[in-house]
Amino acid sequence: MFTRILDRIAGLAGWRALLAAFALGALAALALPPVHAVPVLLLSVPGLLALLGAARGWRQAAALGFAWGWGHHLAGVYWVTHAILVDAATWWWLVPLAAPGLALPLAAFCVPPALLARALPAGWPRLLGFAGAFVLAELARGVLFTGFPWNLMGTVWAFGALPVQAASVVGVHGLSLLTLLLAGLPSLGRVRPMLAGAAVLALLAGFGAWRLADGSAVASGQPPVEVLLVQGNVQQSMKWAPEERAAIFDRYLRLTRDALTHAGRVLEPGSEILVIWPETASPFLLAQDPEARRMVAAVLSAVPATLLAGTVRADWDAAGRLERVFNSLVALDAAGEVVALYDKAHLVPFGEYMPLSGLLPVRLAAGGMDFSAGPGPVTLRAPGVPPFGALICYEVIFPGAVTPAPRPHWLVNITNDAWFGHSAGPWQHLAAARLRAVEEGLPLARAAQTGISTLFDAYGRRAGLLPLGVEGTLRVPLPAALPPPIFARTGLVLPFGLSILIVLLGFVLGRGPVGDALLA
Repeated sequence: MFTRILDRIAGLAGWRALLAAFALGALAALALPPVHAVPVLLLSVPGLLALLGAARGWRQAAALGFAWGWGHHLAGVYWVTHAILVDAATWWWLVPLAAPGLALPLAAFCVPPALLARALPAGWPRLLGFAGAFVLAELARGVLFTGFPWNLMGTVWAFGALPVQAASVVGVHGLSLLTLLLAGLPSLGRVRPMLAGAAVLALLAGFGAWRLADGSAVASGQPPVEVLLVQGNVQQSMKWAPEERAAIFDRYLRLTRDALTHAGRVLEPGSEILVIWPETASPFLLAQDPEARRMVAAVLSAVPATLLAGTVRADWDAAGRLERVFNSLVALDAAGEVVALYDKAHLVPFGEYMPLSGLLPVRLAAGGMDFSAGPGPVTLRAPGVPPFGALICYEVIFPGAVTPAPRPHWLVNITNDAWFGHSAGPWQHLAAARLRAVEEGLPLARAAQTGISTLFDAYGRRAGLLPLGVEGTLRVPLPAALPPPIFARTGLVLPFGLSILIVLLGFVLGRGPVGDALLA
């Protein structure tokens, strides 16, 4: 029956074939967070391969690949419309254009895999060539044009810790490669490959269970640390309103004070408390505002505790003119003194700076001045706090580029997901954070303005959760790190090499006597 469905899909022509490709791509988005309907890929990927096999030439194959990618990414990044609606009076005309416009360049990365699949014979050659080329395109998407590795195919498994343990070896791109190979097995039209695919899934589950049962997490060499995540649930529409600044700052102080003084938990002797506020939580220039730091110190000194807070930071020239602004994380000790500072290095186009020298006059974030980029990842140190790496907002979505040297003991991700509203966006962002924890073998604490805030251990297991759209705090012990897993030591080299090998294998199987002998 499934073969008949694929035959009917392959029989479509013209605009019907393009519409089917678009619909199959949109269907594949259901496998992404938060739905995680992974089995839909068993139709979406073979359906695309069937369409490509019936394509009459390279132009039609390119159009089919683009249509599939446009449907997939449009359904995956629809949440960008929520950012437009924050200031609907100004940007109303962008509402029907934003998500389709963002999906267009992302769809272009689906064209090369489609062309390669069309060039190879049906069966294993086409499936191998398509899967390998698709992951190579994902790798390129994470680098080109400042990079946007959002909704990588491997994130479909991030609904739990067990399915993503293989990311400690091959990273999320390796999971993408495996996902596409397994999803494409129905296109082979035989039972044995499907049984082999089921066996591979069982092996992966066994590897995940074995790894989660492992107890090789290493102590940090520091006193025990308790992390207090503070989620203010401040809506983006009121975040920068001048009349709301004092109330927002007081909300974070109140939530912190209540959690520190009424938690009812006795700390171990010598333990430390580390409070984390989200990205730009402070409506003041916290690192440079003595009065604001005095108010923070009044809350922290009662315990005492250390604060990591998102804030805007500014530089002025000798004449007192504003010169640069940064999206920063500042660490304050119990006396309110700045003990560590990180400036965001990977900025968001159109949100934090205007690309193309401002030729496109679309600035979604408040303010008329571009943010400046910091120097890059750095291991931060603060008294009583294990060394950590800071990731602000979408810096956490870049595989292999989140851990500075020397290797920290944990990672902290502060973000403002209020831009996404109540959509799939925060869950997709959360899935990326889970995968980074597994890939690097490091605990990762995530504080989000409106949610979702949580702490992942080095295996990607979640310790508590502050749901989307909730004001509150979460207080959990900081887990230990793991020895660097294979991916942390090799980075993107392994998934890149595997993808190249898979593509070459597709060519070997599809061309020449060696392939004929192997397929006989």
